Amino acid sequence: MIGDDGETLGMMSGNAALKIAYDRGLDLVLIAPQATPPVCRIMDYGKYRFDREKKEKEAKKKQQVVELKEVQLSCRIDVHDFETKARNAIRFLTAGNKVRVVVRFKGREMAHQELGREMLTRFEAAVSSVGTVEKKPVLDGRILSMIVVPQKNTPAKN
Repeated sequence: MIGDDGETLGMMSGNAALKIAYDRGLDLVLIAPQATPPVCRIMDYGKYRFDREKKEKEAKKKQQVVELKEVQLSCRIDVHDFETKARNAIRFLTAGNKVRVVVRFKGREMAHQELGREMLTRFEAAVSSVGTVEKKPVLDGRILSMIVVPQKNTPAKN
């Protein structure tokens, strides 16, 4: 039996423990039922639950949620547009998000899939300072895509 201020009250019957808790206006909570003898504590259970939920909310706030951002390219993208897309991807990666890089083939571009693969290789080189390729380029219908994840040693910023 543990008191409300942390002191050990010793072994006692359940009824005696309930009476002490009732006299103090608190609850008797079973802490370790598997122990021999079971360990009980006198506490304000409502306050205990409130504090526990508050700690869980704080832990949830500190957790970083990784989102999957998407950058779309085409086979005929210009140099400046490519650099802008790469800069956006670097910004996403430094924020701790994954980036899915997509090359969409339109019309007869399907006959020149090597251009799309070359584009993704250039993109991989452009973001190599902050990200690594998690999933190599895969062709799915008319879409060639790969996934880039932030490097482990890069600190995530919010």
